[in-house]
Formats: sequence, C-alpha cells, structure tokens
Amino acid sequence: MIVKALEALNEPNGSNKSAISKYIETTYGELPDATVLGSHLNKMKDSGELSFKQNNYMKADPNAPPKRGRGRPPKPKTPLPPGTVVSPPRPRGRPPKDPNAPPKSPKAKATPGSGRPRGRPKKVPRSPAVAAPTAVSSGRPRGRPPKVKPQLTEVSVES
Repeated sequence: MIVKALEALNEPNGSNKSAISKYIETTYGELPDATVLGSHLNKMKDSGELSFKQNNYMKADPNAPPKRGRGRPPKPKTPLPPGTVVSPPRPRGRPPKDPNAPPKSPKAKATPGSGRPRGRPKKVPRSPAVAAPTAVSSGRPRGRPPKVKPQLTEVSVES
C-alpha cells in the first residue's frame, strides 16, 4: 500500500508521512492505528525498499549502492591457494574436562614451578615431652591490673 501510494502521488522529492497516510485513508479507508504506518515506513527504510531524505520518503533507486553499516568495515580476505585445507577455528572458552583422565590427588596441589604447596604451611603439633617450658612467673599476673577502687569510710552524721 505504501509503495502504491508513493507511485500514485509521484512527487519529485518524495512524499511525507502525512501525504502517504491521507492517500491510504482516501483509497483504502481508515488506518487501524496511527503508529502502524510509521513503523512500516521505518521497516521499509531500514530494509532499503524506501529512501528517506529531508522528511520525505521515496522509492529507493535500484542503481544506488547499498547502504553501509556503522563501524569500521571488515578487512578484505585474501583468497587461499587451491588445495589448502582450512582448519576450523578454535572454540571459545575453557575446554571441557576429559572424563577419562585420572583424578588428581588433593595433596598434589603444588605450584608448577616450586616443590611447595600453596599458602601458609600447616601447624605441626608438638609432643608434650618436647613442649617449650612455660614462662617463669615473677609473682605478677599478666595484663593490665584492675582499677583500684577507694575504700568506703563511714561518715557520721551529726546535727
């Protein structure tokens, strides 16, 4: 309907949205919704059926070069000599685990370069016979001494 309207209006600079909608209403009856025409015009403009210039829609020139997309165009690919087999590209992401591989032992979590495991070493408990001697007590307890409270004295009340 839109293309027929553009052909029937036959304006040199194209037809605007209101002229197209008036033509469709007079020939085919009322439009179901005002936004339907705009959405169809945008779809046709994006697909290249119509061209849009200075708020006017016109039929696209068949000899016009195709519209280039946004961004940098891709590099042209050099043709490969015949007879070469192209290997498929490597898949993205981490490769899946091999189900047939033997399970790793939890003790063998060492860094590949050194012979030591990662992190802080575990504490080795000592036997009670070899335990270090306790600190020599000097008769004083450890830590801050408690605050000394003054002794309460009796006060006699005479009148």
